[in-house]
Amino acid sequence: MRGSAPEDEKRFHRPALRRSVTAVAAAVLLLPLSGTPSAQAGQPRSDALQRAFTEAAARFHVPRSVLLGVSYLESRWDSHGGAPSVSGGYGPMHLTDARTALTRAPEFSQGTEDARGDGARPTKRVPAEAAKRAALPAQLPARLRTLTTAATLAGLPAERLRTDPAANVLGGAALLATEQRKLGHSAGGDPAQWYEAVARYGGQDNMRGGRAFADEVYDVLRRGQTRTTDAGQRVTLAASPELAPDATQQKRLGAPATKASPGRAERKPECPQHVACESVPAPYEEFGDGDYGNHDKADRPEDMRVSTIVIHDTEGSWETTLKLIKDPTYVSWHYTIRSSDGLIAQHVPTKDVAWHAGNWYINSHSVGIEHEGFLAAPDAWYTEAMYRTSARLVKYLSRKYDVPLDRQHILGHDNVPGTTTATIPGMHTDPGPYWDWAHYFSLLGKPFKAASGTHGGLVTIRPDYDRNKPVYTGCEKAGDTCAPHGSAAVRLYSAPDASAPLVKDVGLHPDGSDSTTGVNDTGARASTGQRFAVAGRSGDWTAIWYLGQKAWFRNPHHAPTAVNAEGMIATPKAGREEIPVYGRAYPEKEAYPDGVPYQTVSALPYKLAAGQKYAVGDRMAGDYFYAPTFDLSKHAVVRGEDVYYEIQLGHRVGYVRAADVDVRRSGS
Repeated sequence: MRGSAPEDEKRFHRPALRRSVTAVAAAVLLLPLSGTPSAQAGQPRSDALQRAFTEAAARFHVPRSVLLGVSYLESRWDSHGGAPSVSGGYGPMHLTDARTALTRAPEFSQGTEDARGDGARPTKRVPAEAAKRAALPAQLPARLRTLTTAATLAGLPAERLRTDPAANVLGGAALLATEQRKLGHSAGGDPAQWYEAVARYGGQDNMRGGRAFADEVYDVLRRGQTRTTDAGQRVTLAASPELAPDATQQKRLGAPATKASPGRAERKPECPQHVACESVPAPYEEFGDGDYGNHDKADRPEDMRVSTIVIHDTEGSWETTLKLIKDPTYVSWHYTIRSSDGLIAQHVPTKDVAWHAGNWYINSHSVGIEHEGFLAAPDAWYTEAMYRTSARLVKYLSRKYDVPLDRQHILGHDNVPGTTTATIPGMHTDPGPYWDWAHYFSLLGKPFKAASGTHGGLVTIRPDYDRNKPVYTGCEKAGDTCAPHGSAAVRLYSAPDASAPLVKDVGLHPDGSDSTTGVNDTGARASTGQRFAVAGRSGDWTAIWYLGQKAWFRNPHHAPTAVNAEGMIATPKAGREEIPVYGRAYPEKEAYPDGVPYQTVSALPYKLAAGQKYAVGDRMAGDYFYAPTFDLSKHAVVRGEDVYYEIQLGHRVGYVRAADVDVRRSGS
């Protein structure tokens, strides 16, 4: 979650959510709903799920295209082996049963990490009372309890809707048909006449969210989709480019406009059109002995450039997350996105600086977006609705602040560097290896593709997410193997051999030990979209420059895990045996005026040796935002003469002084 919250927060693990291999296999057999075994039981046809949509649509008189479109937005037609989503949704239709699904270990915890990442101020700790369990209300909101209703309507046991994709689709069709009937609309017929029912399905307790959900569904219907699911099912939704929802139904629902919190009309949220967005303000208040929270007032981009967007996961439920953001003694971030329907809540104006990344320099130049989810629960999946809404928000912010849509500027929290050597082990690791960066950037309109031939000098990491399943440990208990799951990350070795030790990260493991397969150990990991300079090739293996060493990953021609690229690279200046790298781009000492304490530019433990090359992400003049008190008159921005380049140092980015490097096109 927040870089300002403790790293241990990422290490609280939920009880096992995955089903056994046998149960997963059984869930995709798609036996006829009569209960009579098929003639080919145990040999599920690859079109079985497609047929399930056809049969459910016919039984409940729902247009099949509408049923397919709703399911795509909920799950991309995946079944997840019967495991629930982060908001308690099951199966292709994301039928929710939170009371059954969401029994968790503590969501948040106390820790010792400085919440701001700014050494100029007293350390900001996360308070002990922030350690709490998920507290589901006695009466769950409608969006968290659709499964039992669907089971009753379909005349099937609730457990079957959790584990059998065909039954789940049937339950979803029953719910849609019921909503259509309640609205007084005719069943079957024209997909355009189902707009309000789709909105009610997606926005059980928020019609603005429902309208945004329906808009996304109809966008899918117009474009069409074809996909092979996680259970090997091939599903197709034919495009209907001329389809438009019924205008009368659209007018009745109104636009999914942004909404200010009651009594706070002045805080209308900053959001793109066609999303549901509300204001849930974070407090800016004084308390205690001169302390204040939970963010800093600024005037970006007038005083500081916004150059980065940081993607987080909450490590907690929507309800608990919104409770914490209202606590002035806690920390802050700009937005939270709900998994069940993609609803956005804005907490801090983007002109202000939130305490979210654990690195004050990045905080000063970034916007932080939290996503309801858990990095160490691979089967607790994110909905397509959340991915799409998040992509819309990021594109909006990119246009507003001229932030490039690439992995050098759209960072995961796990890509944010420590500010000093001492802070490296405590930096956060979300959204983790299970966040689907390839799909996310496709939604951003910037898919990762080959951009050069083999002589371009760079590679962009791009494994096949669904087939790439490196072994991770520690999701549920230290040392235990995590459930096999698609991943955006590839593992890095010290030699072109899978039996070789993993590359070392002297910041994470100062005792010199090797990196591990731990889900929170980022020391030997390269993630989708990250670009690295090629350091060598050997058969099916490619080497990159990584944390001052050669790091090898398997990259066979028949199933590549990276694509060729070209761009700018930084290398130590001629005559330099090695150069330092930093976790922040602060100005030189001479730039600080009287009254503003000098912030030491402390080198990290990594050294870049002569001849090594690193992909360049950005160029910036050093600056420092001094905001020591609640009194804005004492705030200042210090600007220096030193110029830095951001580089892809390892899994995390780093900064090098322009005076220490030569920058040129790769491959030259």
